[in-house]
Amino acid sequence: MTYMNKKQFPLFIEENNGMSREQRLTKIGLFLVLTFFSLSVNAQKPNWQNLDLKTDSVFGISTELAYKELLKGKKSVPVIVGVLDGGVDYLHEDLKRVMWINKKEKAGNGVDDDKNGYVDDVYGWNFIGGKEGSIEFENMELTRLVRKAQQRFGSVSAASVPDHEKSDYEKFIQLRQELETKLASAKNNLMGITGFKNVLDGMVKKIGKANPDSAEWNRYQVANQMEGHVKATIQEVLREMDFQQFYESQIEGGYKYYYSQVNYHYNLDYDQRFIVGDNPDDSKERFYGNNDVKGPDAMHGSHVAGIIGADRQNQLGIKGVADNVLLMAVRNTPNGDERDKDVANAIRYATDNGAKVINMSFGKGYSWDKSIVDEAVRYAMNKDVLLVHAAGNDNKNIDEEPNYPNKRYLNGEQANSWITVGASGWLNNEELKASFSNYGKETVDVFAPGRKIHSTTPENKYADEDGTSMAAPVVSGLAALIRSYYPKLSAVQVKEIIMKSVVKVEQEVILGEEGETKRIPFKELCVTGGIVNAYQALQLAATY
Repeated sequence: MTYMNKKQFPLFIEENNGMSREQRLTKIGLFLVLTFFSLSVNAQKPNWQNLDLKTDSVFGISTELAYKELLKGKKSVPVIVGVLDGGVDYLHEDLKRVMWINKKEKAGNGVDDDKNGYVDDVYGWNFIGGKEGSIEFENMELTRLVRKAQQRFGSVSAASVPDHEKSDYEKFIQLRQELETKLASAKNNLMGITGFKNVLDGMVKKIGKANPDSAEWNRYQVANQMEGHVKATIQEVLREMDFQQFYESQIEGGYKYYYSQVNYHYNLDYDQRFIVGDNPDDSKERFYGNNDVKGPDAMHGSHVAGIIGADRQNQLGIKGVADNVLLMAVRNTPNGDERDKDVANAIRYATDNGAKVINMSFGKGYSWDKSIVDEAVRYAMNKDVLLVHAAGNDNKNIDEEPNYPNKRYLNGEQANSWITVGASGWLNNEELKASFSNYGKETVDVFAPGRKIHSTTPENKYADEDGTSMAAPVVSGLAALIRSYYPKLSAVQVKEIIMKSVVKVEQEVILGEEGETKRIPFKELCVTGGIVNAYQALQLAATY
């Protein structure tokens, strides 16, 4: 699943049994306010991820300082970066000049000119599309696993299961229970936010303006206790942003998040894979899909692409980390969980078409065919590709709870040019670890900026987003920057340089677990115990 943090919408999850509708609305309203303020206080500087801790007082990766002091006047070569995601707006004003274009392919002629098996793949390829269109929503892997197991065990009892199948049957029961729990929670949250939204919509209609300001809300005369709570919530929100911005991100965004969970992610009856036209059970299948690399919703992928390499020369919008990249769009990630065969094929496609860095801002808690992904990762390793993966946004220790894909192969060996990235904030204090970020002393390699990152979104727009999805492309951009100015370095050497050059974090940071808050040394969160740094990395690269 794409790793944008969804504005912390999962904080709505609560057991509301026995609560009145009014109490439920009140509780969700409180969560809205708390969530909003957790993401908005201590406003950061623009482009903060590329700034320097000493000179700018924000914990960026010192990119701008590196350009100013280390790279000025130096020559570089273009580096292709594969953006494996939900789609990229390749015509965006800040991306179009830096998009990879397959010059061996003639656009729109319906012929596989370069004989690579993919027709008209000018900007990349879409493995979740076909002749019928492109997939936007998908199940979670949990849902797909339950559906498959249900075909075997759905109509049998525990007593009738043969001994040699009991282990599989027990796993099915466990997965089905987990699915039912998640679906019930999603339905509960959808009901709650729908109720809040209905009350709020009614109040806005009475005011008569789509974007009421604070004075108009102050004048509003509430009709009942529920409206009183909603009014108080909005009055708090308007101290930091206007109503329309809040409504679109928190109310509409939250509604869409839970609506998708109920109707698509955890819905056993929802399955749109027929659109692709492949055999989803055949992991070895390679040649399927279409050339629609933007897809139905390119929000996430466009944001990721901009962080890596948005045009630094055009005086528009933002500045990517790397200044000489070609961004290859490979669509493999729907709104839901990606399929293992699509991940494997996306890695192979990017590798075969020259990518030297591959960004993967997606992941999931279950894997149906990890072996096929492992094969693709080994293939990329053998072709000198560096893979960069987001750690995930569940605030979990992924040393203990696996996250897929990952660098550990089924046989216990590890991919040697793979970096897993956690998300950090801009202040060098106890809140440096982003509250949502996964962590792991053995499985997460480094941390990088991942809160309120300003980047490109479809139709020439820009937005702030949170997530390890934003932290991974910071590292991908750094890797591309190193490979661009020091092209003789191998992928393994680039990883080594990034790991060795982090800024070590000495203080303890807040870690919230199971409703409790504790402080632990930052060095316990990842292998290196630090935040990546472009300046120090480039200094080190010069010595290799």
